[in-house]
Amino acid sequence: MGNPAPGVQQFLTQGLTGDANHVHDNKEPLMNGVLVIDKPAGLTSHDVVNRIRRTLQQRAVGHLGTLDPLATGVLPLVTGNMTRLAQFYTDSEKTYEGVIRFGFATDTYDAEGEPAGPAQNVKVSLEQLRELAERFRGRINQMPPPFSAKKIHGVPAYKLARKHKPVQLEPVQVEVKEFEILGLVNNGIKENGALGSGRTDNSQLGDRASFRARVASGTYLRSVAHDMGQQLGCGAHLESLRRTSLGELEASDAHSLEEVDAAARKDKVEDLFVHPRKLLPHLPAVTANEESAARIRNGRAVNLPELSRARQVKVFQGQSELIAIVTRVAGTLFHPKIVLVGDSSKQTGTGFARARGLS
Repeated sequence: MGNPAPGVQQFLTQGLTGDANHVHDNKEPLMNGVLVIDKPAGLTSHDVVNRIRRTLQQRAVGHLGTLDPLATGVLPLVTGNMTRLAQFYTDSEKTYEGVIRFGFATDTYDAEGEPAGPAQNVKVSLEQLRELAERFRGRINQMPPPFSAKKIHGVPAYKLARKHKPVQLEPVQVEVKEFEILGLVNNGIKENGALGSGRTDNSQLGDRASFRARVASGTYLRSVAHDMGQQLGCGAHLESLRRTSLGELEASDAHSLEEVDAAARKDKVEDLFVHPRKLLPHLPAVTANEESAARIRNGRAVNLPELSRARQVKVFQGQSELIAIVTRVAGTLFHPKIVLVGDSSKQTGTGFARARGLS
C-alpha cells in the first residue's frame, strides 16, 4: 500500500497500454481532462483504467499513482493530452487513513496475504502505539514489501515472490510527514479513548488501530504496519487502507465508477473533470492573450515579463483553458515544455468542457 506514483515511462507502459479490443477503434476526438475516481476495493488500478477507457471510448487514459487492490479512495486519472501532466505528479505527497491489525504478519504485509505464522492473542494500548508511531515519523529507512513493484535485476519483486523465489531488496529512505494513531478498533467500533472530561484513557486495549498518515512518494504503509508488528514482537499487517488525497486532488473531487457510467450515458463526463485552475497549485499561472496563446499552441517561445522569476508557469487562455506548461529559458523568455491543446477544430465536449478548451 502507499506505492509510489509511477515515473513517466512506467505511467506510459502501465497507464496507456492495454487490450486494444477493449477500446473502440474509431475516430473519436480526444477527451482531455483529469478525472478522480473513488476506487473500490478488489480492483487493480489498471482495472479502473481499462474500465474508464471503455466508458469514455478513449485509448489515452492513465493513472497518476497506483493503489493496491485492497485499497480504496483517490485514484486520479488523466485522459487525452492531459496525460502529458503525469511527469508533474511523480513526487506527489499522499494522505491515507487505514487500520493496522496486530497479532500476525502476512507475506504481502496486508490482509490479502498468507499469514506468516499463527495468530497471537494480542492487546496493545493507545499509549504504547502512539509512542511507537513516533519512531516512524520523518525520514526513515524502510524495507519495501516483497510483493511490490520494486525491481530486482529488472524483474518486479512481486513476480519473484509469487513464484516463491528469493526476494532480496535493499532499504530505501522514505519520508513520513505525519503518522497519527487515531484510536483502537474493536469489532468494527472505533475507540479513541476520549472521556467526558476530555482526558485520554490510555488503559484501553485492542488488536487493531486506526491511523492517519501523510507521506512522500515512495512510502509503503504496508511496510510501516509490518515493521510496527516486528518492533512489538507480535507481528502486524495492514488490514485496510483508503487514500484521501494525492497532491491537490482530494476525496471531495472523486467520483464512483457508477457515477462516471451514468454521466457517460448523458454525454456529461466532462462535468466530472477537475477544473484546470485547481491543478498544480505550486506553479504560478498567467492568462495569455490571443497572440501569445497562438504562439504557445504552435510550440513557440513567448515573453512573460510579469513572471521573470518563475521557473515554470501554467498558461491559460480564458479562465479555464489550460493550454501549456512553459519553462523559463532566459530572462523573461519562456518556451513550452508541454502543450495541452492544439487545433480547436478537433476539440471535443460541450459546455464546461469546451470552455476549458479540451482537445
